[in-house]
Amino acid sequence: MKNLPVRMARWSAAHPWRGIVGWFVFVVLCLGIGITVGTNAATTEDFRIGEAGRGEAIAAEGGLQQRPVEHVLITANPGTGKLDIAAADSAAADVAARMGKLPEVFSVADPVRGADNTAVRVTVTMKGPELEGKEHVDPLLEQTAAVQKANPGLRVEETGSPSISEGVDKLRGDDLARTEMIALPVTLITLLLVFSSVAMALVPLLLALSSIAAAVGLTMVASHVFPDNGISTNIILLIGLAVGVDYTLFYLKREREERARAGGKLSPQAVVELAAATSGRAVVVSGLAVAVSSATLYLADDVIFSSIATGAVLVTLVAVVSSLTVLPALLAKLGMRAERRAERRTARGLAPKKQKTHKTGPGRLTAAVLRPVAKHPIAALTVTVVALLALAAPVLGLKLTDMGRETHSRSIAAMQVYDRLNAAYPELKSMHQVVVRADADRSPEVTAALRELAADVKDDPRLSGTSQLTTSPDKRISMLQLQVPHYVSSDKAQSSLKDIRDTYLPETVGQVKGAETAVTGDVARYTDYPAHQEQKLPLIIGALLLVTFAMTVWAFRSVVLGLVGILLNLLSAAASLGILVMVFQHTWAEGLVDFTSTGSIGTRVPLFLFVILFGLSMDYQVFVISRVREAALRGVPTRKAVIEGVGSSAGVVTSAAVIMVTVFASFAALHLIEMKQIGFSLAVAVLLDAFVIRMLVLPSMMLLLGEANWWPSRGVRRARRSTEQASRPLESVG
Repeated sequence: MKNLPVRMARWSAAHPWRGIVGWFVFVVLCLGIGITVGTNAATTEDFRIGEAGRGEAIAAEGGLQQRPVEHVLITANPGTGKLDIAAADSAAADVAARMGKLPEVFSVADPVRGADNTAVRVTVTMKGPELEGKEHVDPLLEQTAAVQKANPGLRVEETGSPSISEGVDKLRGDDLARTEMIALPVTLITLLLVFSSVAMALVPLLLALSSIAAAVGLTMVASHVFPDNGISTNIILLIGLAVGVDYTLFYLKREREERARAGGKLSPQAVVELAAATSGRAVVVSGLAVAVSSATLYLADDVIFSSIATGAVLVTLVAVVSSLTVLPALLAKLGMRAERRAERRTARGLAPKKQKTHKTGPGRLTAAVLRPVAKHPIAALTVTVVALLALAAPVLGLKLTDMGRETHSRSIAAMQVYDRLNAAYPELKSMHQVVVRADADRSPEVTAALRELAADVKDDPRLSGTSQLTTSPDKRISMLQLQVPHYVSSDKAQSSLKDIRDTYLPETVGQVKGAETAVTGDVARYTDYPAHQEQKLPLIIGALLLVTFAMTVWAFRSVVLGLVGILLNLLSAAASLGILVMVFQHTWAEGLVDFTSTGSIGTRVPLFLFVILFGLSMDYQVFVISRVREAALRGVPTRKAVIEGVGSSAGVVTSAAVIMVTVFASFAALHLIEMKQIGFSLAVAVLLDAFVIRMLVLPSMMLLLGEANWWPSRGVRRARRSTEQASRPLESVG
């Protein structure tokens, strides 16, 4: 009763108003400081990966970096026949004149007619870094709309990286608002069913939301160390609602058990202390496990995963702090209010309100599941493990790709224009950029070599045959741009990149002494990012396994349980990933889950799944095993302790799982394919972890291991000897 969670709970319960006010002051300060310092957004430089990133850096050194580009496409209105070329040329001239006057515009290219005169295109290059184009694209869209209004007989529309990015951000915002409308009511209904009390149901939800608010503010501050790529808020909402409600739920359920066990003989403060002595420690261990597991994403050496790690770590730690500070204060206030109501009833001569009995044992369904597990643990373990391995089998066919621009939802207007633009001008689908850095006196030699390369690939059917050569003012940096009339994910685009890197480049520019070369561009970016992630994946999974093992050994003083935790997490993650592959790499589930299959899984999804699942599964593992260990430390035989611990924790684990699945499944409804895959995989993972791993596999393994569960800890053995010694005098008297 002297550990940190108990001491914090004791103070908060004794000074409830200070605890409550202090928490909300903390939340306001976090938000206020965050808003004051602002968010340090990730720049283009932060996204550079592999050879493609090195090539971008070299190009930027010479002022040849890729800029944000918009295309204005002029075509005939649907159903009106052929395009009036004269009218289209006039509209294109109007577009060029309007765009050229905008301060956001760097240059406007001459209009380009399509090969069959069905379209006219005006390419507009914007000022500033490529990544910032979406922030300044609205004036361009307004001018395009004005030209459309002036030419009702034509279809004048705009697309490009900036307008597509703006559309993606808006769609993501709309989707997140919809997920909140789904997740929050379902969470509240679940909590009402668990507690049968509006006040008790609102407490977890309010604490989770306030933790999310505080974490958002702290993330703004942290972005000045780990730049934010714009996804951290999504992660804070996703993880914060799940763990925030979970930790509060674990604590509340234990407080109710202790209150029912005390039968009114203990004060609300004493009951809160008892809950803190058990669930408080479990919350701390679980929270640290999630935070440390999430922190392994920093090893990915990628700004996107750094943003994810920062959001997940901060919101988890804030949720833990709320459970140890303001939650005990709220519970003490609610307990005191209940006592005052009871006193008023007594003063009026009314009978005390009958208290609901709190059942601590397993429910009917849980008992029905555990009964065959207890009788036949070998059979239960064999059947469930074989089933999970069967679900994991599709992982062998896993195909990882970076979700390119062409995978975005067609509900975005700019994406519909993107399709029409690529149909009229297929050479715009993607490109290669061959970048060379050499001494200025070798510029003629470099230029000649690049022209030789362009001539070599001119007739390559995988390329469009068009090229553009540019050189920096100081003659040190040169870049050859080759257009590719295929999407970046196509085999032709991929094979052409390989041949340029491995054959064409070494045979030409590679012969120039002292020249540093790199191939970047759309296709190279698409290729190098998954390769980078695959390279980092073993390191991160190894760190995850080590963290899981270390946290479990630290929590339970058992090497055996540490190894069990690793095996169970791997089994759960592999099965979840296998189901994800079955659903998203094929077309049979497109109608059910509302997506268009790319035949692949987003390169970030497996890493995100493994890290977050390893962390969240520790919630259930710590809570369940803590209950088992408590019983064992009371001298209960391990077999009985396993059934008792799993049974008594099943209700809260089930409730927590329902809430987590609701939150994650709501993300599966998003339009963005990668976020949909993440939401779906996490929802499946939590279902498997809560209802299969913790209800079938874990108890089966613990029953079979028996006393070996606690090796090398001596605590359980000492408790068993103490119980036996205490029972001997009674036996002799009998």
